[in-house]
Amino acid sequence: MGPRLRALRRERGITLADLAAVTGVSESTLSRLENGQRRATLELLLPLASTYNVPLDDLVGAPRTGDPRIHLKPIRRFGMIFIPLSRRPGGTQSFKMIIPARPEPLEPTPQTHEGFEWLYVLSGRLRLLLGDRDLTLSPGEAAEFDTHLPHWLGSADGGTVELLILFGPQGTRAHLRTAPGRSPHGETQQ
Repeated sequence: MGPRLRALRRERGITLADLAAVTGVSESTLSRLENGQRRATLELLLPLASTYNVPLDDLVGAPRTGDPRIHLKPIRRFGMIFIPLSRRPGGTQSFKMIIPARPEPLEPTPQTHEGFEWLYVLSGRLRLLLGDRDLTLSPGEAAEFDTHLPHWLGSADGGTVELLILFGPQGTRAHLRTAPGRSPHGETQQ
């Protein structure tokens, strides 16, 4: 750090005496910091960072923070792509799911498993087989169901479908409902 401090001072054309007058740190202490004979403390570095108008991290040569982007690892299963959006084991899991476009429709193969599922269609038209019901959901539509009921998800028209899915273990529902006929604020709905 000493050479960095010396280079900053020289870049700015400041003498040790001038720096000592501005920071209140003695010339000998500043000289020992620049020569590596004195250990830097926060008490010594803060006035230097202020005087040089640089962040403390730059003054001490702290490494830059890592890439802030999240690099999600897609999972390919059943001809679909699942992108995990949550990493917490147990509890409700969230995924972005992509059903790729297909020239030939897939033969539905309904499945059952433990839990509850909530889904929201982002784009495309989703075909949802749920028990004996055959539903088509468009962008902006959502569905919630007990996964013990045989179900299957696919494209309604052969195009790509993108959706968000929340999956909860047995007994965990994705959202709360208000009593029938009441809004979330307690007003009666007609």
